[in-house]
Amino acid sequence: MIQLKVLISLSNRLMQKYLPDPYLFVVLLTFAVFGLGLIFTKSTPVEMVQYWGEGFWGLLSFAMQMVLVLVTGHVLASSPFFKKLLGSLASVAKTPGQGIVYVSIVSMAASWINWGFGLVIGALYARELAKRIPQIDYRLLIASAYSGFVVWHGGISGSIPLTIATEGHFSEKIIGIIPTSETIFAPYNLLIIGALFVTLPIINRLMMPAKEQTVIVDPALLNDASDLQAATLEKTDMTPAERLENSKVISWLIGLMGLGFLIYYFVNNGFLLNLDIVNFLFLFLGILFHGTPRLFLQAITNAVKGASGIILQFPFYAGIMGMMVASGLAAVMSEAFVSISNEFTFPLFAFWSAGLVNFFVPSGGGQWAVQAPVMLEAANALDVSYAKTAMAVAWGDAWTNLIQPFWALPALAIAGLKAKDIMGFCVFVLIVSGIIISLGLLLF
Repeated sequence: MIQLKVLISLSNRLMQKYLPDPYLFVVLLTFAVFGLGLIFTKSTPVEMVQYWGEGFWGLLSFAMQMVLVLVTGHVLASSPFFKKLLGSLASVAKTPGQGIVYVSIVSMAASWINWGFGLVIGALYARELAKRIPQIDYRLLIASAYSGFVVWHGGISGSIPLTIATEGHFSEKIIGIIPTSETIFAPYNLLIIGALFVTLPIINRLMMPAKEQTVIVDPALLNDASDLQAATLEKTDMTPAERLENSKVISWLIGLMGLGFLIYYFVNNGFLLNLDIVNFLFLFLGILFHGTPRLFLQAITNAVKGASGIILQFPFYAGIMGMMVASGLAAVMSEAFVSISNEFTFPLFAFWSAGLVNFFVPSGGGQWAVQAPVMLEAANALDVSYAKTAMAVAWGDAWTNLIQPFWALPALAIAGLKAKDIMGFCVFVLIVSGIIISLGLLLF
């Protein structure tokens, strides 16, 4: 236990000293991929710049879907119903250890449902816990909230399993439509999820620093000035336009219309989830739970602020992806792992290769576009399930997100911390979760 605390302290010091801002991180990754492309492929400097520029806007459609996942999840999490629920849940924890365990479980449960929802609900719940347990280490609390994010690709908003479950996806001619019953709800995937739900809260609890090294926050600083206020005007002061803005009837009508479509969709398609349906569900639940158009629009405004980092950095990652794909560098990385694989080890090496590629293409759907041609061809040659191959890549993408600051931006914005404040803890979650996922893919 003492040795673990020493290692965690060292990890935190290293991250504080050397981890740059996420924007600088993506710029440095751009330079790294540029150099690797020159070394391991036949691309010239001019060609690498060309690949970068041509790919820069290649993920706009997918980026919009990802922003909507985050925004709709944030809006739903900040609704009065969920805030009251979080307050009630936070009051249950009485000690720092309990707080760490509870936020880990809540974050994982929410991330399994929706990755944007999990990021936001975990951070908001952590803030509520910090208000009630001021002696808790605030960095570890937020790191524990972010650690739940590792399960999102194994959950019902995982972009890769939802992509291959959607008609018209780019690899449909090769693998057809693979239902979520073979990916998200497959027994081996549920076993991995279950193991993480048991293990990660324990690991986060064990990482609690000694009292003299605990970093606490003044609860008064956590009173969010941007919390939604009841903006309803007195009826005598309202103009006709303001009456509409504060009308619950408007929200209920459009909200019920949205839910009506969802009922129609599920009756005709079964429980078939894709990114558009997940976004549609959270959007209209948010409209209903916020009560009036005015409050809903305020929630949207606050949610979009958390997406600013994604909006800025996604094109840079698209540019990196352009270099990775057009130069053949992604194929080189993937083929290196495939070359040492057999029928038994292939899912494991697919997972590890995806974890490596994820540093350069931290987008599940984007990464699947990069790795699918190589991985699916290898899966066919080795007679490995396409569904399990896709989930191995999905888990690899989720796994190294733990130390990829890109996806931590929304949670950090809510918490008021920097990436370097939590990544020292996340390194240890990365190691433990990597072992669990590896064993799950290898043995089941």
